Amino acid sequence: MRTPRSADDVFAALADPTRRELLTAIGARGSATATALASDVPVTRQAIVKHLGVLDEAGLVSGQRHGREVRYAVRTQRLTEAARWLEARAAEWDARLERIKRLAEGG
Repeated sequence: MRTPRSADDVFAALADPTRRELLTAIGARGSATATALASDVPVTRQAIVKHLGVLDEAGLVSGQRHGREVRYAVRTQRLTEAARWLEARAAEWDARLERIKRLAEGG
C-alpha cells in the first residue's frame, strides 16, 4: 500500500532529529517563538525558523503572528493521521506474521 502524500510530508519532516526536538519543545510549552526555542535546541535561531517552516508545511505546527514574533503551536491532526497509517501497517504485518507462524507450525 502506498503512503499518502500527506503522510510522506509528515514522515519527511519527522526524519530530522532537530525537528522532532522542536516539536517536543513546542508541545511541552504549549506554544513558543523561534527565539524561545533557541534556548531549548542547540542550533541558531535562523536554523530553527527554517525547521519550523518545514514543520509548518507538513501541517505539524501552525504559526500565529503576535506583533513582531510568530508563536508556533503543535497541530495534532497530521500526527494522528500518520499514527493511524502506521498502526494499519503494523496490523497488516502482524496478520502476515501470524499466518507464517501457523504455516511453520504445520497449521
